[in-house]
Amino acid sequence: MNVRRRSSAAALAAIAVIGAAAAPAVAADPSPSSSPSKTAPSGLYGTTDPQYDGVWRQSLALLAQDTAGVIPSSTAVKWLTDQQCANGAFAPFRADPAAACDAKTPVDTNNTAAAVQALWAVGGHGDVVESALGWLKSVQNEDGGWGYVPGTPSDANSTSVVIGALTATETDPEKVVKDGKSPYDALLTFALPCAKDKGAGAFAFQPDKDGKLLPNADATAAGVLGALGEGLVADAADKADAASCTDADKPTREGAAANAAAYLTATLAKDGHLVSALGGSADQPDYGNTADAVVALAAQGGADKAAEPLAWLEKNAAKWAAESGPAAYAQLIFAAHATGTDPRDFGGTDLVAKLNATGPAPQGVAAKDTASANADEKSDEKDDDSPFGVWWFVGVCLVFGIGIGFLLSNRNKKQQP
Repeated sequence: MNVRRRSSAAALAAIAVIGAAAAPAVAADPSPSSSPSKTAPSGLYGTTDPQYDGVWRQSLALLAQDTAGVIPSSTAVKWLTDQQCANGAFAPFRADPAAACDAKTPVDTNNTAAAVQALWAVGGHGDVVESALGWLKSVQNEDGGWGYVPGTPSDANSTSVVIGALTATETDPEKVVKDGKSPYDALLTFALPCAKDKGAGAFAFQPDKDGKLLPNADATAAGVLGALGEGLVADAADKADAASCTDADKPTREGAAANAAAYLTATLAKDGHLVSALGGSADQPDYGNTADAVVALAAQGGADKAAEPLAWLEKNAAKWAAESGPAAYAQLIFAAHATGTDPRDFGGTDLVAKLNATGPAPQGVAAKDTASANADEKSDEKDDDSPFGVWWFVGVCLVFGIGIGFLLSNRNKKQQP
């Protein structure tokens, strides 16, 4: 999802909106930075300047690898943990992690929430996660939500990405309250009515300068996942209900998510993808937000509800991802996961291999993927009448056992903060 960054630093906000690459169906945008980094920091995924998206793209890359059954490089994980400030927060990038953070360090909720989701997924970093969650709770606004930067008004995207961090770590957002308000209370204030002239069920990012809520596809995709209590990685809903918008005096979280899904479905119906425009230029396909919409639609109504935009991405997104880098590949992997699509054959592209190639080589493949590969090989050999067939099968079992031992020795038990 592409998070509209409302930092007090105007330059940072502008660059984040225009130059970010994919992000939250809930958070920041993963496009590459404007200029390549001559010497990318060791352990970082991608080669472009990490000043505005280093932590974001690293978090998405690690989370996508874990989702695809890949054990990330320990060097890559350490790069991310080293970026944390002593108070638990993360900034987009700290060139010198050894230097203490101060009042000028641009820490924010989105990068912190993304790092929480990634580090919880890979396991073994409960202290880092607990510290980050503590900081997020400490900067919660009185309405129950979060802005991009502490002290700024809440917005749908930031509130949603933090909800994702809470639920990913098995923390109930209903119990994370400020002045009696939960994150869900704040998020629902951005939900619009069903009437077409009033927003058609979408979510707004936040009120405009006149206090009016305007429909925003980016915020809507984020809002669906936030209302459902989902993070950047979401599974398809078991039941595929028809997306329809229904007004209610006091909409439930599920009702708001259904209304927002109906808005996305109607918006996608024209071209099969979302669009964006900058500075009066012609509308352009918005690959990142389309991927976020796929995750949102699948999470709300089942994989079938996301079939059209998914097919468009499979046909058209490979070039965009190659140009945009690791966070873009991660977004597509999230879309594939949410719809039960093979990320290693996404429109003919192996998204996992492409992502892995942008940074440190992974430690290996998780046991569940090893088991799947071995099962395929066993199927190919089942008709083999040679005496070696039995010993081949025994060998597979031994390899599988070794794989489990390797996994257990390299992935510490996840600790709940």
